[in-house]
Amino acid sequence: PFVIFLTAIQPLMLHTIGTTIGTNAVTFALSLSASFAVSRIIEQNLLTVDPGVVEAARACGARPVGILVGVVIPEALGPIILGYTFVFVAIVDMSAQAGLFGGGGLGDFAITYGSQRYNWPVVYITVATIIVIVQAGQFLGNWLARRALRR
Repeated sequence: PFVIFLTAIQPLMLHTIGTTIGTNAVTFALSLSASFAVSRIIEQNLLTVDPGVVEAARACGARPVGILVGVVIPEALGPIILGYTFVFVAIVDMSAQAGLFGGGGLGDFAITYGSQRYNWPVVYITVATIIVIVQAGQFLGNWLARRALRR
């Protein structure tokens, strides 16, 4: 889907940054795509906070900003961290696909020095590197979420 998204927003990229290929174009597309994902994940996780907890804080006299900062965000912090972990994995995936558009990074490296030169060990090492990065991000995100959920 990200490659299709990159193709679909080429007129917008051309109008705003003047190019449809290269690191700047891919960075623009990644930023746009990630902003949609992050906003949706934050919204969903904030809406999952139990309304009873919010109502209890309101009954105790808390103001809206106090409810947001003192109740809603701490209650949703664990799921928000897990959501950001998902976004991290998605961005690693999208940045690897960005190599098709000259975006640089591991995807471009695997295509240029591996696939196009029939150097399959380079492709396999690149894929293994991406897997290690994703697993490290998953581990860190899960660890942080577990710590945030222990109040």
